[in-house]
Amino acid sequence: MEFVRTPDERFANLPEFPYVPRYVDVPSGDGGPALRMAYVEAGPADGPIVLMLHGEPSWSFLYRKLIAPVAAAGLRAIAPDLIGFGRSDKPTRREDYSYQRHLDWVRAFCNVLELRNITLVCQDWGGLLGLRLVGEEPERFARVIAANTFLPTGDEQTPEAFFAWRQFSQNVPVFPTGRIIAGAVARGLAPEVIAAYDAPFPDETFKAGARAFPMLVPVSPDDPASEANRRAWRGLEKFDRPFVTAFGDSDPVTRGADAVLQARIAGARGQRHVTLERAAHFLQEDVGPELARIVIEQVAR
Repeated sequence: MEFVRTPDERFANLPEFPYVPRYVDVPSGDGGPALRMAYVEAGPADGPIVLMLHGEPSWSFLYRKLIAPVAAAGLRAIAPDLIGFGRSDKPTRREDYSYQRHLDWVRAFCNVLELRNITLVCQDWGGLLGLRLVGEEPERFARVIAANTFLPTGDEQTPEAFFAWRQFSQNVPVFPTGRIIAGAVARGLAPEVIAAYDAPFPDETFKAGARAFPMLVPVSPDDPASEANRRAWRGLEKFDRPFVTAFGDSDPVTRGADAVLQARIAGARGQRHVTLERAAHFLQEDVGPELARIVIEQVAR
């Protein structure tokens, strides 16, 4: 598996993101050399673990408004970069990415760091991976905060907004990462923040993962990942530890998914679910401090 690694200088002077990157090696999945997976961490090493999983096409920078307050509350905030994103290694062929491989990479990351009793915060693909892992290994998790995400099987109706996004992602000549993020927030982004989302991708060679992700979402019942997600749902529905939805009110892609999660997952019953105002798909940008408070309150409760 051939891959590229974004030069460190691309990440100089990131706004509000002073964290020194750390790295673990995870199996590539094809028998070749291991891939380097990056993450940032803050807070006491022995504090309750809060694992923050980002989605497409962002990276751990997305969680900067949560990491500091969560760490200040005595929790151990861990935010990895998925393979293909951020400071993590980026296989250069789209065919090297699959739903299963992404899941295996996240699972390997959790195993290397020996993460248990996890509070999971997940959004977008962070939920497609994180919720799948909760369904398969529920004993690893203490609670879940799901934000603008779902675990699709292709049996449900996929919003037209997603198909529009998928078509754009495949056909646009230059994949405009920062502009994509800026177009999916409700409160706007400063130029230096947009630049930070462009930083991991010096050119199109680095964007195979970002291009591949939209095509890996199960949108039909016979998708390669559909049956495994159905099996994971059987475990997810029985998950009886706290499960809280915190969705934005302005996301056309995941609108309504919170109600399905609340209805199907045992641990969601009786919880204080939240709809956050003026919050679009990347709600960490719009309402990061509010989302951080929800996480802190859930762990304290």
